[in-house]
Amino acid sequence: MKAIVIPQYGGPEVLTVQQMPSPVTEAGEVLVRVQAVGVNFADIISAAGGYPGTPAPPLIAGREFCGEVDSTKARVMGYAQWGAFAELVSGRPNYLWPVPAHWTPQEGAAFPVNYFTAYLAYWKAGLLNRPSGTPRARVLIHATAGGVGTAAVQIGKLLGIETYGTSSSAEKLARVHELGLDHGINYRERDYEEAIREMTSGEGVDAVLEMLGGEHTLKSVKCLREFGSVIVYGAATGKPGTLDPRALYAKGASVHGLWLSVLSGNKKVMDAAWAHLSRWIAADQLRPVVGHVFPMEQASDAFQLLLNRQNFGKVVLMIP
Repeated sequence: MKAIVIPQYGGPEVLTVQQMPSPVTEAGEVLVRVQAVGVNFADIISAAGGYPGTPAPPLIAGREFCGEVDSTKARVMGYAQWGAFAELVSGRPNYLWPVPAHWTPQEGAAFPVNYFTAYLAYWKAGLLNRPSGTPRARVLIHATAGGVGTAAVQIGKLLGIETYGTSSSAEKLARVHELGLDHGINYRERDYEEAIREMTSGEGVDAVLEMLGGEHTLKSVKCLREFGSVIVYGAATGKPGTLDPRALYAKGASVHGLWLSVLSGNKKVMDAAWAHLSRWIAADQLRPVVGHVFPMEQASDAFQLLLNRQNFGKVVLMIP
């Protein structure tokens, strides 16, 4: 079978399309014929050798896919730790979900990582079931025009949350406003910490969805109101988050980690998340935002686009 392979650690340029052995399914697994795959920042980190638990190269890249179960032709979207960027992938039932009939393969490939991550971030922040009469919650979403960002905006709107989002251009922010973003902050023109302080009259937000790392972990804490929380799910700057715990004292604030690679193995958590997400999907209230589609032979270009922060929504590769 054809697959996108990481032959050795490096940047996007190391990716190659090669013939690889077809996967062998283990007990309980099914063989899926892949049609489209979603590119995530974790895939870039894996190619560079920086993602924990990734096998040594050579290995097949990718963790998110959409296709058909080979034996039944049922359309599914799925999640894997690696090996998804290929014509065939072995899928575990707990990591497979039905694709809505009106969705394209590209949309199916854009769902699992983005929407489970965004939903679970709201869950970790305690914002799913707020008591009636509680003031409207505020959430700051970093990289709001990205895959997880656009998912978080849509889910935030459904939860009745007031959303603030950072991005690098007015054009991107305008497009995210169409998805339901309430307040956009162009971080190239304005410091988002100062902007949040001004826009909330000094009160701050209830939660920050933080995937930048470096100085931004501490800056995000400073954006919180009393008892707020920062949900950390990445480090796109390539730098570990810096945080002096004393910054949490005055507000009773907290910082939580969110790692889908681990949480995806918790069936109770994932089933509860899917029950909620699937209801929204059935009501046609959620639909993945696919911004860029490449053939598998241009995987390096797709990775570079994401690395350069030029994407809007999801970057998808088509598997012929």
